[in-house]
Amino acid sequence: MEMPDLVTDLTAPYGPLAYFLDLHPDLGDFRADVITGLSAKQKTLSPKYFYNEHGSKLFQKITTLKQYYPTLTEKELFLANADSIIEAIGPGAAIFEYGSGASEKIEWLLNGLNNPVAYVAMDISKDHLIESASAIANNSTLPVAAVCADFHAPVTLPENILPTEKHWLGFFPGSTIGNMAPEAAATFLKRSSETLGAGAKFLLGVDLEKDPDVLNAAYNDREGVTAAFNLNLLERMKNELGADLNIDDFEHHAFYCEKGRRIEMHLRAKRATEIMVNEQTFSFEEGETLHTENSHKYSVPRLEKLFAQTPWRLEKMWTDPKGWFAACLLSNT
Repeated sequence: MEMPDLVTDLTAPYGPLAYFLDLHPDLGDFRADVITGLSAKQKTLSPKYFYNEHGSKLFQKITTLKQYYPTLTEKELFLANADSIIEAIGPGAAIFEYGSGASEKIEWLLNGLNNPVAYVAMDISKDHLIESASAIANNSTLPVAAVCADFHAPVTLPENILPTEKHWLGFFPGSTIGNMAPEAAATFLKRSSETLGAGAKFLLGVDLEKDPDVLNAAYNDREGVTAAFNLNLLERMKNELGADLNIDDFEHHAFYCEKGRRIEMHLRAKRATEIMVNEQTFSFEEGETLHTENSHKYSVPRLEKLFAQTPWRLEKMWTDPKGWFAACLLSNT
């Protein structure tokens, strides 16, 4: 069966942006996904529903916590190895940032690269994307563009608008790839190689395997911010769907799963309870969980195995002194 053409809306120029490409990403149907997820044997819900306005603010707070090492460790890793990374990337790169968000992590790269030719921000949140990309455009001599898309979907970049690039550089920090199952991560990397083309490079941030005590502490902070972030899903059900539930019947439950090499986040019932949505009742036994997120951690051999399933090849890797985090530079052969 042939896939239908993606609905696209290309505007060039768009205010201070060289272009804005809207691929009209599927933002999901919260109500339908809640009902489907609660109907499953292992109740589950996509982590994309964490990020309403309140959830996004909570996540930003999480990234400042001392126990939550990934954000600070990655930042220190990039800055400590900036000269080496920039030299390996080479001159004349056009940067394509996946899941750019507020574009806070791109500054060192934009300022440090040798003769970059353009920056393209990609994110699923249209208004936030336009705002953050426009802010960069207003403070940069580079042409800046924006693509509203889900990074799991195919993306074809417009031609003959940006200056001719020597090569594309994909940028995907934050170890967001760890939130994907390994099979989905391989699919994402294959699609990114098609988007960026032959000769492209890709700078990827990856959280590495480490002492489970460090991992468990990072996702169970003493301040309870991660717990509030997780429980906010139940607040959304009540406020947006009119769900009948008692939030106090649930607790944040995050742990390192040795078999899956991942942190799992759940909402666990402290006692027998129910959630009612659309006049449908979903029962929880004491201890039963709603699975809300995975965060996979990689060893170097497992990373190499992942890359081997894609057109990308590992060109160079940098790690922090503790070996907790990796910056991987890939080449599209």
